[in-house]
Amino acid sequence: MTAADDATARLLVTCPDQPGIISAVSTFLYNHGANITDFDQHSSDQQDGTFFLRLEFQTPDLDCSHEALENNFRNRVAARYGMQWHISHPGAKKRMAILVSRHDHVLMDLLWRVSRGDLAATIPMVISNHDDLRDEVERFGIPYHHIPVNKDNKAEAEARALELLEGQADVIVLARYMQILSPEFVSRHPHRIINIHHSFLPAFVGANPYQQAWDRGVKLIGATSHYVTEDLDQGPIIEQNVQRVSHRHSAAELRGLGQDVERQVMLRAVRWHLEDRIIVDGNKTVVFVK
Repeated sequence: MTAADDATARLLVTCPDQPGIISAVSTFLYNHGANITDFDQHSSDQQDGTFFLRLEFQTPDLDCSHEALENNFRNRVAARYGMQWHISHPGAKKRMAILVSRHDHVLMDLLWRVSRGDLAATIPMVISNHDDLRDEVERFGIPYHHIPVNKDNKAEAEARALELLEGQADVIVLARYMQILSPEFVSRHPHRIINIHHSFLPAFVGANPYQQAWDRGVKLIGATSHYVTEDLDQGPIIEQNVQRVSHRHSAAELRGLGQDVERQVMLRAVRWHLEDRIIVDGNKTVVFVK
């Protein structure tokens, strides 16, 4: 998928479901000279349900500035339908900071894909509680910040990380960052922190979950990506996938297959976030993919 150019804009909408929403939005954009090039919508099946909308439109022929367009949309459409909404201009790539510990499989996949233009993002920094991956990261020309964390300095370490991230990150990816973020940290970046974990939770918690899975003879392994909330591993799920395994696989093979799934699931979650395809609805997500 090619990155959007400077003339593309995206609109995300959540509002109470009612007649006339699509007509109002499309007529508004038409009247301002915008051309809709991608459109997707979803209505919850509950009575008095919720309406979700994602669309892309082209802006070279707008009759006003981007700021004026947003102000007019707010006053003429959004207020009338009680919308929560956001317009983005993806020609300006999102800044994606990465937090990691020692496992490098998710990190290296993201670094490589950004470097070749496969993900429409820039990486302003990588933060780690270990110094093991510095050389690999700096080889991509990306600043690497080592912030050790232990039981005595956790608050100070988080404060240092927040200081580095302030105004520098539109999304934060936990690429197997083996530290629990405090509620204070999470509250600074609502629905902008994406985590990945193996889907064995809560059955196989703690160290070496793939060995635990092998010991129990599991038949499926998998991974889950989700937004981080104050409740550990309970945030809105973005993507999941599984891999069938058997008694023929060793614990090391399970780990390798599991890490492949983790990479795939995180990549899709990050891509969809960067492309403004996700709307958070309480503790769930609406993901507009085709």
